[in-house]
Order: sequence, then structure tokens, then C-alpha cells
Amino acid sequence: MATKQHWERVYTEKDSQKVSWYRPHLDKSLELIDALRLAPDARIVDIGGGASTLVDDLLDRGFRNLTVLDISAAALEVARRRLGDRADLVHWEVGDATEINLGCDAFDVWHDRAVFHFLTEPEARRRYVERACCSLRTGGHIILATFALDGPEKCSGLPVARYSAEGLRRELGPAYEVVAEVHDRHETPFGTEQSFVYCLCDKAIDCPT
Repeated sequence: MATKQHWERVYTEKDSQKVSWYRPHLDKSLELIDALRLAPDARIVDIGGGASTLVDDLLDRGFRNLTVLDISAAALEVARRRLGDRADLVHWEVGDATEINLGCDAFDVWHDRAVFHFLTEPEARRRYVERACCSLRTGGHIILATFALDGPEKCSGLPVARYSAEGLRRELGPAYEVVAEVHDRHETPFGTEQSFVYCLCDKAIDCPT
């Protein structure tokens, strides 16, 4: 089954609060974003944001230049319905993070919790990094969260890659410097635990061409 078909089926057939990656608030992501002390007009994109509540909490913090990207239109519709009238304050994009053109120097923060670890093929990771590096301005920040080295080997029936913070930085390439590393034990709605690593990196130089 194609990736888009898989995720459309997940968000069509399952309660968005009953999937293993659901969390009422993305506390670790919010802590890292808060630490950046961004202006309210900072341009933030949530990659694979789907039905996540991160956008709700960022709106509550006064941010007004938010983009949510997901491969599943059904996932984005869950978030839009939840936000009600506030959904009009957000820019919504349906697309694949390895392929979509979001524009160059378009964002100050690129946030991704749990998309990158589904990219098990080197070519897919290369395309993702290329897209991210183009879209994030030099001096901007990337927050990348994946399963840690002791995390699960599969999620939603799909194989995943597992990382250390240094492993993530190597994947991102020489344009980035690690600023913070956070480890988290995520409790799923089923009462099990998943080990995550969060890596906050600054884009210190222009990406190599």
C-alpha cells in the first residue's frame, strides 16, 4: 500500500486519540520551542503535524504564522475541525515532506515529531534533508524527534529507523549544529512506552549545493 493510502486509511478508520503516537500536548516540543524565545510572527512549520495538538498550543502562545504539513488530508481535517474558527489562522498543506516545495528560506523553525523515522530508504532521507534545508532559513532551527536507539522497530505496521541525537545530526549534514538533545519515554494510549530522542539543531550555514 502506498504511503499516502496508508495514512489516509489510518485517519479515516481510527480515532486520532487512539493511535500510538497520540499525546494530548507535545510537551517536549513545546519546551524546545519556548526556549528559542521566538517572536509571535516567527514562521513555524509542523511536518507531519496532521491531527497533532501542537498547532493549538502554538496558537495559544500567540504565534500567528503557522503551517501544518501532512501527507494525509484526513489527518489535517481532524485538526481543522478541532480548531473551529481558529483553523483559518493556519496554513494547511497536504503533501509528502520528501517531495513538496514549500519555498526556500520560508521558515524560522522546522518541527518534525515522528515523520523522519519512517524514512527507511537513504534516497527518501536525502530528499527530505534537501527540502528541509531549502525551506529553513540560515540561522533557523530544526526540531527533529524520532524513535531512539532503544525505541520500537515498527510503528503503525511500518518499519522505522532509530537514532541517537548525533545520528540525526549526521543525517542532516554539515549545515547544522546540535543545540539541545532531549530523551523522552512516550506513554501510548494503550499504556505501553516508546523511547524518543529530540534533537534541536541550528542551521549555521547555507546548505551545500
